[in-house]
Amino acid sequence: MAEGAEVRERPSAIVLDPADNVAVALRTLAAGEEIVVEGAPLRARAAIPTGHKLARREIAEGDPVLKYNETIGIASAGIAAGEHVHVQNVRSARLPGK
Repeated sequence: MAEGAEVRERPSAIVLDPADNVAVALRTLAAGEEIVVEGAPLRARAAIPTGHKLARREIAEGDPVLKYNETIGIASAGIAAGEHVHVQNVRSARLPGK
């Protein structure tokens, strides 16, 4: 590395589209761990496995869950910022009863 070159820390989570209300964990996040997502601090409310989603901001029950700026599900319960977004709080927007 050249002298004076900036060392950039790898991100802990990635947002796939600016409109997304979720981020994808790029590594396992510990419960209570604070990370920076798109320049904003975000605290994981529970352990988040690699590849899973966490809410970037509050998502109200009935609101769409957006990834790639596409609705990937509907919040079946309120989801707090930093909470694990998965089958326990999201239902399918495409499959009836799921």
